[in-house]
Amino acid sequence: MKINASDEYGLRILAKIARADQADGLSISQISEMEGLSSSYVAKITRALRKHGLINSIRGHKGGYVLARPALEITINDALKALGGVLYDSSFCNQHAGNNTFCANSVDCSLRSLWRVVQASLDKILDQITLQDILNSENKTDNRLRVIYEEVFHSSTHLRELDV
Repeated sequence: MKINASDEYGLRILAKIARADQADGLSISQISEMEGLSSSYVAKITRALRKHGLINSIRGHKGGYVLARPALEITINDALKALGGVLYDSSFCNQHAGNNTFCANSVDCSLRSLWRVVQASLDKILDQITLQDILNSENKTDNRLRVIYEEVFHSSTHLRELDV
């Protein structure tokens, strides 16, 4: 699994917007300058974030982008799904059937089980981490994420909760 540039920059842009004055927000040109990205690339990312209800645009001379809801209510999973989708979903097998109409392993596929467990594990932890959790310093964020990790993955019911 590889985190792509849109995921990284999208989360950074969300964090910048969350830290900004919510009355005025941040414009594309401001975000572009802060992150060292082209305006067109920032526009593409903000369009995806707006389309998925994570940010709103404010029109006018001082217009810009603001969070659509509090940072505490936006999960990292929400953001990543808006930016690039999930690692695995049920349509995955249909897209990787090789030259066949249907995957040769569609009836009995151990890899499908693997990807479902991986996706469920990612969802479980990324649903617990909010945008608010990553707005602090690296050290504070690291400490908060360690607590979340312990809560999610060291509970005895973790595998039963995966719903796969």
